[in-house]
Amino acid sequence: MLKHARIEARIPTQDLARARRWYAENLGLEAVEERAGGLRYEGATGVFCLFASAGASDGSFTQMGFYVDDIEAAVADLRARGVVFEVYEGAVNGIVNIDGNYPSKGRGERAAWFRDSEGNMLGIAQIVR
Repeated sequence: MLKHARIEARIPTQDLARARRWYAENLGLEAVEERAGGLRYEGATGVFCLFASAGASDGSFTQMGFYVDDIEAAVADLRARGVVFEVYEGAVNGIVNIDGNYPSKGRGERAAWFRDSEGNMLGIAQIVR
């Protein structure tokens, strides 16, 4: 039954208005729809929602990822908007080379991670073919 279901990510926020501003100012994303306690965003091939929550992620893992064609350009653009990237050993300009991937997605990825206004860990990646 779930094999044919549409999948969407849910990201918790403690302050929905603050998160909405952060996603607009820092990522250039605007909600396409809203309801009481929630905002819905659409990308080229995916959807995620921010929702007001009493709970919070501990931010120790990637909760959502964005795939880009040019990670250097994406990192530069996001930094110019005020995004602060996590620092990892072996990273160059905040970007980590990751060997291995799902066979349909190439042989690896180049990736970088940052936190949103609520402490949620988000990632951006470029597939290495």
